[in-house]
Amino acid sequence: MYFSLLFMILSTTLFAGKTMIPAHPFPTHIHYKNTISPSLYSQKEIDRYTLAFYNQWKKSFLIKERDLYRIATDKNDTSRTVSEGQGYGMLITAYFAGADPDAQKIFDGLFRFAKAHPSHICHTLMTWQVPEKKGESDSAFDGDADIAYALLVADKQWGSSGKINYKKEAFQILDAILRYTFGKESNLPLLGDWVDQNGKKYNQYTTRTSDFMIGHFRTFSRIHKDKHWAKIINATQIALQQIQELPENKSALVSDFIYYDKKSRHFKPTARHFLETEDDSYYYNACRVPWRVGTDALLNNDTTSQRITQKMLYWVWLNSGKKPQNIKAGYHLDGKPIGNYPTTAFIAPFGVAAKSNPHMQEFLDSLYDYIKTRHENYYEDSINLLCQLLITNNYWDPANY
Repeated sequence: MYFSLLFMILSTTLFAGKTMIPAHPFPTHIHYKNTISPSLYSQKEIDRYTLAFYNQWKKSFLIKERDLYRIATDKNDTSRTVSEGQGYGMLITAYFAGADPDAQKIFDGLFRFAKAHPSHICHTLMTWQVPEKKGESDSAFDGDADIAYALLVADKQWGSSGKINYKKEAFQILDAILRYTFGKESNLPLLGDWVDQNGKKYNQYTTRTSDFMIGHFRTFSRIHKDKHWAKIINATQIALQQIQELPENKSALVSDFIYYDKKSRHFKPTARHFLETEDDSYYYNACRVPWRVGTDALLNNDTTSQRITQKMLYWVWLNSGKKPQNIKAGYHLDGKPIGNYPTTAFIAPFGVAAKSNPHMQEFLDSLYDYIKTRHENYYEDSINLLCQLLITNNYWDPANY
């Protein structure tokens, strides 16, 4: 009896310990086909820079509240959190497991915070901001998509037999995303669960280009196995290409928000103040497109995603004089700059695009050199760090494991 009990205790302890050991600890050094890497530093040096950036990011933006964690949207005023930040935080901590012994604890706390603040429309999705404002407790597409993807990474990293069944939770969110935040006919991401499919101003044909997370969608297609993901990939790629092909688009960049013009049967930029500010231009939403679409080009060698990102990359390469510090914070589609300053939110995503082009080694080196230790604020640093994971070969697709 004693030995049987001892065996059970030891087995339980070992099993519990095993679930806590990450299967893919940082650094992972993933090989992406037909790509290049920063050449001015060794892989070991690059890993050190990336880990140091992560540690500073945690120090600046990770907030602990009892047994929960959240990501603050400002290093000077840490009172506010958005679902986008929770998604970024969950992705980042899952990929730094191993290097950070607290990664799983932080990840679980971030997810529990998201679950504790549901949208008032679809309770499986997270409200887009905390503290919540009256009448604005609904979802934003990208936060939920990142949270679902991060849960799939967590399932491959730690397994789903612990306190949180990561895969089950991911599937529940993906089911809700498909039901509440995609156009039934357009197959495009809605701005959130609050959008009426056939609304007058906001509907299934008005969409945010930075929500075209094509790398995510392809992973969802392989793991979630719903046939709609293939339609979504096709629809988002077509929309981006149509914006790039507009005669008035001299930059090959895409606007923050777009809509489908039924008269011309073509996608076009929305009006300037459609939802935010420079909505008809390449601004603080669309700056993520080279990263989001570039991820698909890197991980999946998709030729359409590659064409989309390379058009954007070549234009900015020439327009900046091949110098990252000359990349401006926003452009009108005719190529005229909006902001007269550089920021990593606009620069780092082009590092992802450059990585899949062997002819861009010098530009990739200068891009990486610019971003590797440059800290700004929540939005810029989160984008920068996620792009650095890709640029440094430390971002992996859970569908491949």
